[in-house]
Amino acid sequence: MSDLKDKLILVVDDEARMISFMRMNLELEGARVASASNGKEALDHAREDMPDVVLLDIMMPGMDGFETLRRLRQFSQVPVIILTAKDEEEDRVRGLELGADDYVGKPFSHRELVSRIRAVLRRHYAAPPVPQTMVQIDDRLSIDFARREVLVEGQRVNLRPTEYRLLYHLVQNAGYVQTHEMLLTKVWGPEYREESHYLRLYITYLRQKIEQDPANPKYILTERGVGYRFRDIENASV
Repeated sequence: MSDLKDKLILVVDDEARMISFMRMNLELEGARVASASNGKEALDHAREDMPDVVLLDIMMPGMDGFETLRRLRQFSQVPVIILTAKDEEEDRVRGLELGADDYVGKPFSHRELVSRIRAVLRRHYAAPPVPQTMVQIDDRLSIDFARREVLVEGQRVNLRPTEYRLLYHLVQNAGYVQTHEMLLTKVWGPEYREESHYLRLYITYLRQKIEQDPANPKYILTERGVGYRFRDIENASV
């Protein structure tokens, strides 16, 4: 039985042929498919149907995929995979910054699409690790993993789910280098072992949220060419 069985997938694309291609292949996996040809329809479907995942094309007339995603994130945290041109790295980064969970470059194969959907669903719906402890990093930073709260100078910092998982694995192994491959496998899944740009982007996000000077970090340290290491934590454990 496919792990996509009975999942509702919203496909958003202004090309009828692309919708037909994705619908056919996803229904073969047992998924249910809703479709929209523009941003407004997509937002209406997302509100009314509450899909399990959204496949969102970027290049649409009128309201493009970026604006659709921005509006979607105002009321929903549904997993979103953006569909981009193969070489448009700027589009991929912008999509991730707006809250997309992943991207697939066009043209893509059925196998690649299904693999990405499965990985996103697995990450999104898996129960996060919940160690029952408060970790006091220093006078400025503390992390309550049981409540999924990060406090910087006493103020709560909002982390996206992927940022939280990444911080958890770094702090859990504080003082030890975590290679790029190890972090990508733990946080994103084994399919992402070679996708080092994801890791660089989310390390940047984390540093911007917890470091006093993101350009000169003192918590998340780069081990050049190898990976990352969270600073030693004295008298604390996770």
